[in-house]
Amino acid sequence: MPVLRPRAYVADVTSVDLASLRAVGVRAILLDIDNTVLPLHKDECPPKIAEWVFGLGKAGFRVRFVSNNWHADLRERVARFGYGVTAKAMKPLPFGLRNAAEALGVEPRECAMIGDQIFTDVLAGNLAGCVTVLVQPLTPSDLPHTVVLRHVERLIMANRAPEG
Repeated sequence: MPVLRPRAYVADVTSVDLASLRAVGVRAILLDIDNTVLPLHKDECPPKIAEWVFGLGKAGFRVRFVSNNWHADLRERVARFGYGVTAKAMKPLPFGLRNAAEALGVEPRECAMIGDQIFTDVLAGNLAGCVTVLVQPLTPSDLPHTVVLRHVERLIMANRAPEG
């Protein structure tokens, strides 16, 4: 089941080891939004996460948000960060991530896909050829279809505790 296993598992995005990503050739960060950067159904980004996201560009990474969301407010929710967004990404299919990598001018293997769900973010990232990082969700709230998958995720990650 390696396609469902992330390369790294961390408490939140601020625990991502950017130096380790750079050491394996990562030049770009693909970020999920809901429950990764913004709490689900909220527009307020936790300050330490906002600082980390803003710092990615300053650290020399190309950055793009990648979301299955297609709602009108999506672009408004991420505009504050100054990075582009690939909406309707259809994760776990790899096409949205490949399009995001192309928009950033890099190959998928030069990207890290960071998100809170194994069956969307990690699976799509692994299928696209990205380095994958799983973060714990910011809130316990989930969409109804995600609640069931969270139980399976716990089984997959049973032997692994998040770093950070």
